[in-house]
This record gives sequence, C-alpha cells and structure tokens, in this order.
Amino acid sequence: MKSIQLNIRKFILLGMLVSTTNIQMTMAQEKITQTAGRVQLGEFAPEFAKVNDDVLFGEVWNRPGLSPHDRSMITIATLVGKGIIDSSLTHHLQFAKSNGVTRTEISELLTHVAFYAGWPNAWGAFRLAKDVWAEDVADDNGKAAFQREMIFPIGEPNTAYAQYFIGNSYLARVSGEQVPFSNVTFEPRCRNNWHIHHATKGGGQMLVCVAGRGWYQEEGKPAVQMLPGDVIHIPANVKHWHGAAADSWFAHLAFEVSGENTSNEWLEPVTDEEYDKLK
Repeated sequence: MKSIQLNIRKFILLGMLVSTTNIQMTMAQEKITQTAGRVQLGEFAPEFAKVNDDVLFGEVWNRPGLSPHDRSMITIATLVGKGIIDSSLTHHLQFAKSNGVTRTEISELLTHVAFYAGWPNAWGAFRLAKDVWAEDVADDNGKAAFQREMIFPIGEPNTAYAQYFIGNSYLARVSGEQVPFSNVTFEPRCRNNWHIHHATKGGGQMLVCVAGRGWYQEEGKPAVQMLPGDVIHIPANVKHWHGAAADSWFAHLAFEVSGENTSNEWLEPVTDEEYDKLK
C-alpha cells in the first residue's frame, strides 16, 4: 500500500507540473496583438504607431522565453520604478490581469517594488491597481481570485457534508475511476470536524495540497502546516481534522485509500479556542 501511495504522489505531482507547464505554454503561444498605436497615433505619427503595434507588441511580447504573465510583471515593475503611474500604467495593469496576474501577485509586486522605486510611486500604482482588481475584492471573499491560482476546479458548495464543517467548503470530484479523488476547497478559517476513517484492513486517506495554506492535525499531536505540494498520509482509525488557515483560502486533493470494512465517523467540531492557537 505504501508503494502504491508513493506512486500516486509521484503521478499527481507530475500531473500538476505537466498541467501547469501546458497552461504556461498555451499562454506563451497565444499571439498578442495590439492596435492602440494606430488607433491613437496612426495619423499623427504612423511610423511610431507601427513600431509600437508591430515591433514592441507584435514581436517583443511574443518572443519565447518569458510568458505574457512574466512580461507583464516585469513591465509594471519597470514603469513604477520610472515613476510612470498614469494611464499607461493603468493599461498595463489591465493587460497584466488579462495575462493571468492575480490580485495577490500584483499586491506583492508593488509592495516589493516600493522599497526600491519609492513609497509615493507604489502608492500611486496601488490606487490604480485597486480599481483594476476591484471586482476580485468584492467577489465572494476572493474565491474567484483563488480559482485563477489553481489548476483544479473549486467545484460546488459542499452541502452534503456542510453539517461537519465550520465555514464554507466546496467539492469537485476529479475522478471516480481506479483511485477515486476529489478537490476540496476551504474558505479562510473553514475546517472540518474531528473525524476518523475506519477500516479493518487498509483504508485511510491521502491529502495533496494544491493551493493556499492550511492545517492538518492528528489527535494528541501538533498541527502541521500544509502548503502547495505537501502530502499528508492519514492512517485508518486515526482521529484528525484539516482545513484552511485563518488568512488564506486552501485546497487539497483527497484520495480515498481502498480497504476492508471502511466507514467515516464524524465527531466534534474544532473549537475556535483550539483553532486560534494555530499561527
């Protein structure tokens, strides 16, 4: 069983890598086109407009080696560093969002750049970025933004098991063949009750974190932080719980390990007092 679990881990991690690589390749292969130069300056400065649309965006932005996502991050950092926080930066922020740059990423980029490009420049850029990503702030506590960071679907509200969770969770069945598994997503502070996967032989569960930050804890042991790529092997008949950190959405794949006479026993909730001790 241990060797099977290790092979599954390798398979899933490889699948995540391949899927992420495929997404990046698709983004890189999607040709970027631009007409702003000709629209705004076509009559006044046709050669400049041609260079802007055909060379800068038509050639440089489509070069291999960097994805549009990374080129957008570099461009924004450069513009802010030069103190350009006008409509041209707004355009590039909008372009960055269309290239997959998330609200979290742009916030971290501008925070980092502030120490090198100057606090006023960062403040000005933040005002523009806040408007561009405004709907992500208002959209279901960041759910849509979290989905864009993850290759697996969030799925539907986990209503069937809602009575065993504190907070909102979501369930997406990924596969029901061979090794059944699902993607389970938790909003910040959401966690399931203490529970046990019973089995007389085999059984248990395996968790693979795919996005965000969360916790796993077995009874009588310290809680373990889970980050993307972390794998947790849960033996049968062990009391435990898992869920999101207080400041982060969290998602993991949950693999059902086959066994004999398997059943789940749901127990008491994880109290706020227990949960709030975690840092």
